[in-house]
Amino acid sequence: MTDITTVGVDLAKSVFQIHGVNAEGAIVVRRQLRRSQMLDFFQRLAPCLIGMEACAGAHHWARELGKFGHDVRLMPPSYVKPYVRRGKTDQADAEAICEAVTRPSMRFVAVKSEETQALLMTHKAREFLVRQLTQVTNAIRAHLAEFGIVVPKGVHNVGRLLEAGERADLPTTARMPLRLLADQFFETRDRIDALTKDIRREAEASGAAKRLQTIPGIGPITATALAATLPDTTGFRSSRDLSAWLGLTPKPHSSGGKEKLGRISKMGNRYLRRLLYLGAMGVIAARRRGLPGEDWLWRLLQRKTAKQAAIALANRMARTVWALLRSGTSYDAARAA
Repeated sequence: MTDITTVGVDLAKSVFQIHGVNAEGAIVVRRQLRRSQMLDFFQRLAPCLIGMEACAGAHHWARELGKFGHDVRLMPPSYVKPYVRRGKTDQADAEAICEAVTRPSMRFVAVKSEETQALLMTHKAREFLVRQLTQVTNAIRAHLAEFGIVVPKGVHNVGRLLEAGERADLPTTARMPLRLLADQFFETRDRIDALTKDIRREAEASGAAKRLQTIPGIGPITATALAATLPDTTGFRSSRDLSAWLGLTPKPHSSGGKEKLGRISKMGNRYLRRLLYLGAMGVIAARRRGLPGEDWLWRLLQRKTAKQAAIALANRMARTVWALLRSGTSYDAARAA
């Protein structure tokens, strides 16, 4: 198998499909490997180009196979799909991956280190707990509303809601589930606070995160998420490419020489897009409290709704993020104006 130059690997939980070709494109190997056989197979293989889809476990295998001298490249699954000739089988997928990884126009996903994945895991765990906190809050509010107990919306008003429930003349059978929900609410909130502290400590230790926090609307959570997800910006030719990757650019639909731009595509990383949007809404809220002016954001708010302006500002923030990560500099408000 010394003549193998390119290998496509279709990842799975237990059984992996391998498709290897030589320099002329002729098939040399096409077989299945169990998880326990993966490292031994590639350790005996001469250094070659290995392609994988950027899915669950891909970064782990890319790091492990890279130790053997292989050039491991990860690709977005949506970019590999057009190379599947016919049918949905593991063999067809591995062959498509083997073909796609050799294309000069293919865009690849940077392999993440264990430290980067650990930080992203903290973000994902925090996001999961925030969703749980919202669910528990809605459950408490809905149950107490059945007894006529209502307070203003917001997580910060849950304490008032629970106090009102304790003072109310509720049936005994309703108090136990209410206390269970209250305990879950406070425990979940404490866990979110603990993860937030870890993220803030990471933001203080990361030079890239410090630079990104100089951009208005970007705090430690957004900065660390961006720095961890975008360790290498060379895959984006321009700042607009990053905005498009985050789904913040209009979706084009052109035909017959007529160009039409629709709504934003909402493709790519939903978590980063939401963080940028929330940061933009915070900047807009602060700007509205200020005096009228001739700056770009104020003029935009005079002719667009707040949400439309937030999307435009998030797009601008993404482009600024690309510039700072690429140049290694901090945000300059005078130049941005």
